[in-house]
Amino acid sequence: MADDLLPTSGGRATAAGEVQSSHEQISQDVIRRLGEEEQLIDPYEYGHQYSRNGNEYFGKRHLLAFMGFIGFANVYAMRVNLSVAIVAMVNNTAIPHANKSVSEVCEYPGDNSTEPSQDGEFIWNEKEQGLILGSFFWGYVMTNMLGGRLGELIGGKIVYGIGVLVTSILTLLTPVVANTKITPLLIALRVVEGLGEGVTFPAMNSLMARWIPPLERSRMSAFVYAGAQFGTVVSLPLSGILCQSDFLGGWPSVFYVFGIAGLIWFLLWMYLIANTPASHSTISVGERIYIQTSLNQTDCYKSPQIPWKHILTSMPFWAIFVVHIAQNWGFYTLLTELPTYMKNILHFSIAHNSFISALPYLVMWMFSIVAGLIADSLRTKGYLSTTATRRIFNSIGIYGPMICLVLVGYAGCDKDKAIALLCGAVGLNGGTYSGYMNSHLDIAPNFAGTLMGITNTVATIPGFLAPIVVGYLINGNETVTQWRRVFWIAGIVYFVGNTFYVIFVSGEQQPWNDVQDTQKKRALESSQVGHYGSVVAQSGSPHQYPGTVNVARRTSGVPEIF
Repeated sequence: MADDLLPTSGGRATAAGEVQSSHEQISQDVIRRLGEEEQLIDPYEYGHQYSRNGNEYFGKRHLLAFMGFIGFANVYAMRVNLSVAIVAMVNNTAIPHANKSVSEVCEYPGDNSTEPSQDGEFIWNEKEQGLILGSFFWGYVMTNMLGGRLGELIGGKIVYGIGVLVTSILTLLTPVVANTKITPLLIALRVVEGLGEGVTFPAMNSLMARWIPPLERSRMSAFVYAGAQFGTVVSLPLSGILCQSDFLGGWPSVFYVFGIAGLIWFLLWMYLIANTPASHSTISVGERIYIQTSLNQTDCYKSPQIPWKHILTSMPFWAIFVVHIAQNWGFYTLLTELPTYMKNILHFSIAHNSFISALPYLVMWMFSIVAGLIADSLRTKGYLSTTATRRIFNSIGIYGPMICLVLVGYAGCDKDKAIALLCGAVGLNGGTYSGYMNSHLDIAPNFAGTLMGITNTVATIPGFLAPIVVGYLINGNETVTQWRRVFWIAGIVYFVGNTFYVIFVSGEQQPWNDVQDTQKKRALESSQVGHYGSVVAQSGSPHQYPGTVNVARRTSGVPEIF
């Protein structure tokens, strides 16, 4: 565990004078930039008191996390609502299907929960449905790297906000475009919608790199990104209810409701959030000192140039890259196709379909938050290194769903067993938010947005490829056997991706995160403050500032190829 970011208690008493002297320089600089007089406040004592009570304080970083959570709830609601609405939009009786034996299909039991629902007006076969559902990701794949780099250069606030705004406007236009009956036009709209939403994850990563102290990372990122599951949980059942209602024409209301919600969120986001603690007009002095000292962050931070050679030859980076692709294949297979599976195989009506489809994501939402709290607690108390934490929780989040997903294919028409396994497959996946989703921040916080942009760009390919593969496998042949093949493919991809991650991942900051040696030396000489708030005494021994993480910079034991 010595090679990772571990909290320590040694050095507080023996180096108290050095700690106070070093951190006063940063703290006093913060106060001067706030326009306050140095003698009005003891920054070390203020920051010390704040860090001791930080867990009980709702500060601006917590507001950022909450608004980020609601933002992801909105973008995922707008992303998945078509998965439910398309069930109501399609005229299934007009689509030819292959003859199937009794053993390959599930019978309608005849109760209210499984009565066939009324058909819609669009004649889209399974291939066309897969094309429409996957087209969003054609645009999504194109703007991830742009969103990450723009977030680092101009700030994640505006990039993230504009991404949600564009998605909201196009969501409102979806019924209008669909009713033209020009399928390529609807596909084009979904592509552009993906362009807008593609910047959101990388931009948020760049924001959290500026706002979230290291030992709060697992729980904060788990909470923020769990907004995606919360949005899914809300969107699926609400979309089902709206589709079966007469409100605003039924299925069109799905897009109107969530589009308007996104516009309201955008206005609040632009008013309440700032790019950095230094640029926030109402942040408290204590919280600003706490964040900036824990991240060794100055007010005049400038994003360094991207060390492309080092990134592309770093095995920890490739570990994140590979597992991100594997994760998205299984996740998007279920996200886009689960409502169809519920209706065509298990024969749930749209309303019951949407509620049952949301249940696994409810489990995932709750599990991801609990996992984040446990992960940070284990790291803070020194029970697990950062690397071990990422490996363990990511394995729970990948291997667990792998097993459950394969078993779903053998549950057949046993609805209770199938639903329980689907809850396990999606729910346990929440462990990844304390796994690889933090790895970008772990290995290179200066380039967290760019790294997320790179991996999420390629990992978006399963978003449109998986629905197409599913469409070809089950086209006109909706059987348990065909769906079993779908689940086996996802399980194999899960296994390969996480095994590679476990072997090569590192929780340690990589040397190429600090490529500008001149700036680094100047910072060390002026403040004697190590990365993430570890204070380096004249003898070279690290000492911890109260409430921050103590990091001894070492070369990673994970192999890198140069």
